[in-house]
Amino acid sequence: MRKFLVILDDSRECLNAMRFAAMRAENTGGGVQILSVISPEEFNHWIGVGDIMREEARERIEAHFAVFAKWMRDKHGLSPELVVREGEAVDEILKQVTDDPSIGILVLGAGSDRKGPGPLISQLVKSAGTLPIPITIVPGEMSKERLKAVT
Repeated sequence: MRKFLVILDDSRECLNAMRFAAMRAENTGGGVQILSVISPEEFNHWIGVGDIMREEARERIEAHFAVFAKWMRDKHGLSPELVVREGEAVDEILKQVTDDPSIGILVLGAGSDRKGPGPLISQLVKSAGTLPIPITIVPGEMSKERLKAVT
């Protein structure tokens, strides 16, 4: 089964990327894999404090995932898979794509403010020519109705 890889982070545009991935997976018989990357910068403290912070970050990720997973199960009949990695976001996304050959498409949400589409998109577009899969960029301001129409 082909999986749509979507990135779980704290951005507003993440929601539209999740919606798009779920709708496309439902309409094409695919699956959804949700990747969250914990930055090592969050743990530059004493070992004990860093371990506590790492555990708190995982708990926060799992709580966010639970909300998206329930929505995907209830609305789209999907059971998404959660993958948590630690490192630099772009590096870990590329590693996940390489490590899991069932991933067919990387779905990213684009920011709609003046800062541009977001750091992930800006960095990953530079690697797009060497990626083994296509990238789908979903506008952060795209309506639910429009998303439904294009999926």
